[in-house]
Amino acid sequence: MSREKFAIHVRDGYSFKGPSVKIGRGKLEGEVVEGADVYLPLKMLNRHGLIAGATGTGKTKTLQLISEYLSSEGIPVLVMDIKGDLSGIAVPGSTNDKIKERSDLIGIPFEPSGFPVELLTLSPSQQGVRLRATVTEFGPILFSKILGLNDTQSGLVSMLFKYSDDHDMPLLDIKDFKSLLQFASEAGKADIEKEYGKISTVSLSTIQRKIIELEQQGGDAFFGEVSFDVADLMRTDSEGQGVISVLRVMDLQDKPKMFSTFMLQLLAELYGTCPEVGDLDKPKLVMFIDEAHLIFSEASKALLQQIETTIKLIRSKGIGIFFCTQNPMDVPASILGQLGMKVQHALRAFTAADRKVIKQTAENYPLSDFYKTDELLTQVGVGEALFTCLNEKGIPTPLVHVMLSAPRSRMDVLTDGEVLDLMKRSQLAGRYNAEVDNRSAHEMLQERINNAKKETEKVVEQKKKAKEEPTIIEQVLDNSVVKSSLRTAATMLTRSLLGTLFGGRKR
Repeated sequence: MSREKFAIHVRDGYSFKGPSVKIGRGKLEGEVVEGADVYLPLKMLNRHGLIAGATGTGKTKTLQLISEYLSSEGIPVLVMDIKGDLSGIAVPGSTNDKIKERSDLIGIPFEPSGFPVELLTLSPSQQGVRLRATVTEFGPILFSKILGLNDTQSGLVSMLFKYSDDHDMPLLDIKDFKSLLQFASEAGKADIEKEYGKISTVSLSTIQRKIIELEQQGGDAFFGEVSFDVADLMRTDSEGQGVISVLRVMDLQDKPKMFSTFMLQLLAELYGTCPEVGDLDKPKLVMFIDEAHLIFSEASKALLQQIETTIKLIRSKGIGIFFCTQNPMDVPASILGQLGMKVQHALRAFTAADRKVIKQTAENYPLSDFYKTDELLTQVGVGEALFTCLNEKGIPTPLVHVMLSAPRSRMDVLTDGEVLDLMKRSQLAGRYNAEVDNRSAHEMLQERINNAKKETEKVVEQKKKAKEEPTIIEQVLDNSVVKSSLRTAATMLTRSLLGTLFGGRKR
């Protein structure tokens, strides 16, 4: 195939009426083809996407690059920073000969630039704006899902939530729910059963064990106040650039349940609070989940179902979700089928199983007259990818081997000093990092339990006191004169009886 036909083919496939950004230039037979520019249509980003490739092929840098373009276009971004190297997007990068050469080849000037960044965290041990939610906000259904409860146990959780609502007891953090479990198993069991039905002791014990498991993975730090407002993810700065929220989750591998909890809450909150907007010229928010294979390998069924449901429905809310992983096969088929944009970096074929995966991966992409996709997948260079997306009519664009632009921000982590400086300039840290412990179910139930204990102790004391005070009869019988009279009467009676018995025998 001629280079001219290839350039026309790409140009026709990547010409859009709406706003778009140039991300690179197409390659054919190992050479960059002038005029074969590849654009990303902003309108279709709410159709979600996938960034895949083997370790070291440039997935995270592609994520960084796209985030920069979106921010420049005024689109807020949320990225999950699993490895800790995405925070550098806040400061300008540096240039070198390789970057200059790449810039000349693809026709995109390289201008080092930093972008507005807000660091977020789930853990109080890391620098960032704290992300928290209350137990009440989760509701009984989501809360049961993250605990992995069966229908019977979930029904009990719903009963306890109903009891707390009816008695105006806010469930803000884990200790509130633990206090409610304790109350339901001891002091309040009879009252709750009278009004709401029988409580299974076995189910209560199971729920308590699940709560302990969640606590050990950091759940006690996530649940509480001040609850994070998802509207703060959709901000722009004074210059109109979209704020890039970098969620630092470097300890994800050690806390899969914790991350599942966060993901469930975030997706539910985004879907529940964002209004229906249809297809906008550009999305309201784009979310990137780096190293997504870690999530899917550790995720509960509840999380997978929630992601699948959200992916299908959240498009109309103006929100796009992108998964970044090592292999497309890491993403469940039900979710993979919903992803409109695909950026495929190189895959490695070290084993027969690897070659089988490569063949399956190639089948996920549009057929091409210019490439043998299964062969090309192992030959793509670092900073290059096979690219396709949906055009404005929802039709897949031609598959292109594209040389991507280099990120303009730093492709490395921030120093501790830079992180602290970023936190000082944060508009959210003052609001969300303050420790708040309002009066809630824990304090209310503790009062009830303490009052019940006092009443019990009072009754026991009264009974004890009553037992210690002798009655009138006991007082009379305890009198020395009465005792002496009774002994004399008893002696005389005994003698009389004996005399009668023995006297009778003599006669």
